[in-house]
Amino acid sequence: MGLLSSIFSLPLAPIRGVIWVGELIQDQVERQLHDPAILRRELEEIDRAAATGDLSAEEAEQAQQAVLERMTGSAVGPVDRKE
Repeated sequence: MGLLSSIFSLPLAPIRGVIWVGELIQDQVERQLHDPAILRRELEEIDRAAATGDLSAEEAEQAQQAVLERMTGSAVGPVDRKE
C-alpha cells in the first residue's frame, strides 16, 4: 500500500516542493518584518536621515509611524470607514 500511494502521489511532488518553498519564504519575511533588532536599526536610520536633512520632519514621522505599526502589528491613526 505504501508503494502504491508513493507512486500515485509522485506527480504531486513538485507542487509540494513549491508550497514548501513558499512557506519557507513567508516565514523568513515574517521574521524580518518583526525582528526587534531590524526594526531598531530602521528607526536609527530614520533618525540619522532626519538629523542630516535627508528627510523632512513629516517624512521622518511617517517613516517612524510605519515602523511602529509593523512592531505592533496594527495600524495607528485615522481609519477611513464607509458607513
